[in-house]
Amino acid sequence: MALIKFFNAFVLKKNINNTTSTPASEAAYKPVFPGLQKNPAGYPLFPTSANNPLGRTKPISSDSDNVRNWIIEEARITGGYNNANAGYGVRAYLVEDTNDQSKRLNALIYSGVYNSNTNFNQTNVFSVGEQITRAVEPTYGSIQKLHALDSNLAIFQENKVSNALIDKDAIYSAEGVGTPVSSTELVIGQITPYVGEYGISKNPETFANFGYRRYFTDKYRNAVMRLSRDGLTEISQYGMSSFFRDEFAKINDEFKTISFTCTYVSTGGTVPRINVSGSNITKIEKGMQVIIPQTSGGDIVALVVGVFDENIIYLDRFPGTPAAGQVTFNKYIKDRLVGGWDIHDKNYVVSIQEKSTDINGQDTYNTLTFEDDINGWTSFHDYEPKFAGSLKSKYYSFFGADIYKHHDSNSPRTTYYGVSYGSSIEFVFNANPSIIKNFKTVNYEGSNGWQVENFLSDAEGFDVQSSVQTQFNDSAKSIRSYDEGLYNEGGIPYRAGFNRKENKYFANLINNSVARPGEVFFGDATTGIKGYLATVKVSTDATTDPGGTKELFAVSTEFVVSSR
Repeated sequence: MALIKFFNAFVLKKNINNTTSTPASEAAYKPVFPGLQKNPAGYPLFPTSANNPLGRTKPISSDSDNVRNWIIEEARITGGYNNANAGYGVRAYLVEDTNDQSKRLNALIYSGVYNSNTNFNQTNVFSVGEQITRAVEPTYGSIQKLHALDSNLAIFQENKVSNALIDKDAIYSAEGVGTPVSSTELVIGQITPYVGEYGISKNPETFANFGYRRYFTDKYRNAVMRLSRDGLTEISQYGMSSFFRDEFAKINDEFKTISFTCTYVSTGGTVPRINVSGSNITKIEKGMQVIIPQTSGGDIVALVVGVFDENIIYLDRFPGTPAAGQVTFNKYIKDRLVGGWDIHDKNYVVSIQEKSTDINGQDTYNTLTFEDDINGWTSFHDYEPKFAGSLKSKYYSFFGADIYKHHDSNSPRTTYYGVSYGSSIEFVFNANPSIIKNFKTVNYEGSNGWQVENFLSDAEGFDVQSSVQTQFNDSAKSIRSYDEGLYNEGGIPYRAGFNRKENKYFANLINNSVARPGEVFFGDATTGIKGYLATVKVSTDATTDPGGTKELFAVSTEFVVSSR
């Protein structure tokens, strides 16, 4: 940092007319508007250089513009040698012994206050004469998130969560009875860690809060957490611990690169742009890095600032003289964990998003919700939000550059970001788990429009078939919905799927298994499937009131004992 002796100074300038429409003898001394070179278009220019500042080629008089135009900075109001200097005023700098930067990733600092009623703003004031810093244990990593609730401040580090008192402190008597004996003026008071070795890792974007409860993920410990009045609770333990363990293991903290090439066609003349061609031009986006090989010298690295008609790429700098051939586009992406609070359904939403590095690949994600009333994870959802949160009793999420409102009565159900999805539920029939059963039928209570995608028994173990260890499962054919299974034969209606009686939908299970050694009948020659248990997936069809309300109250099956 350089020490500037004078910062209260005067600008002295000599102005001449910047036109040649009048005789030189007059034009040389006429006053002009004292603007600067960086003025908006249409304003007169004031020369800031003594070397032909206006670019003239013809002198106005015997003296050239090089002599008549000048500007200087002066500490004396008239520039006289014996004139008094301007005062130093309030010093706007500090003299530091070293200019080394110090990063304290585990420390807090607070500024002056901002009063919105009086517009008194001291947020840029950091008084070194007061105790304005507090630090937490550095072994727990950097501070990732701060959240104030009432008069307490929650401090989320990578590997720890702590509570700090705001505008108060706890000072106890020597007997340790827990009675405060005095108060302090500390802005950030005593810091107390919560019980439990949990933190927010490096994913503060998963934080969400409602009421006195706060939610976040700890990727390092394969946990989804809730911070409430009873302290820290690992809500991922409610039936989903193995799921989050496996999914969090796929999330990478480092940036990944999507890279592809296009063929260089031409440049844009005086405009910083290039024209390209190729099958990948539809993948070009603003913000991408582009590497342009040159006919001589090294590559030019630029950023894409605009795309027009797909093949015209505007850059933040001129592309130089590109060599014929390929230009490379790079997009830097990162796996994401996103959290939000759905105030409509009173659910915590967490989205686990693994980004694909294949230009033609698809991202994989899991978005699911947790409900406090049942202490359970209620559903998976078919949307991948960039951010999510609630405002004024509405739940919103961001996708790309757009914002979407969820639970809109005027929009079709299970439609996310303009794409329609069906609903499905997968569950297990496992009554009398030690008895081998023959499942004969499937029934459900609810509305029309549900179908059975698959009905699959447990695996029966490995057998050698054609010198290959093969594992068998008994399976049933899919069952169409009540409407889609309707057909006519000879003018008589029949149901190939669910039928309805007394407002309950039912269907027989038709076996769909492959032939196995020793079997007399197999496949659709038999009814039902055999096994200890059965995994069933029920989903909505594509034709029965698309986007409408579908209710599924209960699903049941009839079975007989096959063997004990």
